Amino acid sequence: MSQTAVARFVGWLPTEVDARVRALAAASLVGQIVLIVTGGAVRLTSSGLGCPTWPRCTADSLTTTPEMGFHGVIEFGNRLLTFALAAVALAMVVALWNLRKKRGDLFWLAIALLASIPAQAVIGGISVLTQLNPWVVALHFLVSMALVVFATLLVNRTYGRTGANMTRTLPALPGSMRPVMLATAVAAALAVVLGVVVTGAGPHAGDADAPRNGLDWDLVSHIHAVPAYLVTFGALFGVVVVVSRRLHGPFRNAVAALLGLTVLQAAIGITQYYTGIPALLVGLHMFVAALLMAAAVNAADLARWSPKA
Repeated sequence: MSQTAVARFVGWLPTEVDARVRALAAASLVGQIVLIVTGGAVRLTSSGLGCPTWPRCTADSLTTTPEMGFHGVIEFGNRLLTFALAAVALAMVVALWNLRKKRGDLFWLAIALLASIPAQAVIGGISVLTQLNPWVVALHFLVSMALVVFATLLVNRTYGRTGANMTRTLPALPGSMRPVMLATAVAAALAVVLGVVVTGAGPHAGDADAPRNGLDWDLVSHIHAVPAYLVTFGALFGVVVVVSRRLHGPFRNAVAALLGLTVLQAAIGITQYYTGIPALLVGLHMFVAALLMAAAVNAADLARWSPKA
């Protein structure tokens, strides 16, 4: 590509946060949540070793083969989605090139997303090469959740909801709201960490011969519930403040979504516990966990940038 063409392309890139940047940020968030869902499908259909090696799908093929059947398609499809997300992340970095100094908050979040996706692919490869070691699989999932956090912050910043360049006017909140919402987000993250420990002790290993972590599933399930109670308390506290002060706007919507998802997640968790951990409910539990993590980060982010009452 000639220097003139490069200069023309750079000139075409956004110089302000526009619809292209916002669309890429939203695509990143949606894509990361979809990746968690498809990753859950890999494990819950026992397709974790559908492609038995890495980075190739087999020793002789980069892609799945007809002989590998359904499991190969599921596993390879999940790998392809990682490449799609890497393309979106790269496009985001390129789109922000002209804004890298003016909007460093966006640019470095985009860099974090782009850098984490190859790391995620490598960890996924290690999980395959270690025959789905539950601790490696757990790390694989936790990196996906970290990417949901980065993408949520990126969406908030690109839409002007939070950050030094915010364009929205947020209602004033009590000074206690910031630490409470931050603690709620931390509790949500802790619930995710303990959730993958529960998963490593449970029956859905991703393959019939995959090892388990050897912990008492019933005990770690009850421990996993403790930070979930804290998330519920934080969400209820936020709703009480919103209702008592008759607040409107993004923070009201954020705590309403947080409470709704917390109640839904609790209902799914209790149901799967007493019904033998059916795969469909486990997959739904993973999906809602991703939504809940995004909701907790969103509420904490909005509380941080709201003026004090």
